[in-house]
Amino acid sequence: MRQQWNWLLFAHWALPPEALRPLVPGELALDIFEGRCWVAVTPFHLSGLRPPGLSFGGLSFPELNVRTYVTLDGKPGVYFFSLDAGSVMAVFGARTIYALPYFYARMKIEHDGDAVRYQCRRSHLGNVAEFQAHYRPVSPPRTSMPGTLEHFLSERYCLYAVEAGRMYRAQIHHLPWPLQGAEAEISRNTMAAAAGIRLPDSTPLLHFARALEVLVWAPERLK
Repeated sequence: MRQQWNWLLFAHWALPPEALRPLVPGELALDIFEGRCWVAVTPFHLSGLRPPGLSFGGLSFPELNVRTYVTLDGKPGVYFFSLDAGSVMAVFGARTIYALPYFYARMKIEHDGDAVRYQCRRSHLGNVAEFQAHYRPVSPPRTSMPGTLEHFLSERYCLYAVEAGRMYRAQIHHLPWPLQGAEAEISRNTMAAAAGIRLPDSTPLLHFARALEVLVWAPERLK
C-alpha cells in the first residue's frame, strides 16, 4: 500500500533492556544501542493511504504510534505496542490484515506555520490513553549517517507483529528520513503507560519530519 506520513514527531526515551523484555514477544530480540533500548511516541498525519495502481485519493487520518526496536534473523525492524488512528476503517483493516494492535481514538491536529498542536484521546476496547503536545522543527532537514543513534532509530525497513503465537513481518520502503531537530511541549502523555511502559522523567530525544512517501507490503507469516 502507498501512504504518506506528514508532520511527524519522533519523541524517544532510553530504557534499560530489562524494562522492555517482558513486554516484547520472546521470539524477537531487543535491538540495543550502546546498552540501551529506545521507546518512541510518534504522532503524525497519514494521507493518501491506497492500494497499488491507484495514483490519487485514499484515506487520510491522524495516527500515533508507540514503538520500540527489535531484530529477527539479523533483520532490524519495528515492534509496535500500540497504534492509534482517527479512522474506524483503518483500525479494522490494519487489525485484520496486519495483526497490529490498532485502536480507534479521537484525534485533532492544528497547524500554525511549521508548528503542530496535536491531541489524541483513546477509549477503545477498555484501553484508555491520552496525548497532547505542541511541537515544531528547529533545524534544517538532513539525512542521518549510518552508525549514529539517529540512523538506528529511524532507518527501519520492516515491522514485526505477533498474533496467537504466529509471527509476521511486513516490508517497508521509503527514502532516508529528512530529519530535523525539534522542540516540543508535551502536556499530557499516557500512551506508553497504557502499554505497561514507565517512561523516565528525562527530556526525550526529539526529531521532526515534514513528509515522507512510504510503501508497505502485505505481511508474510514467518516460521
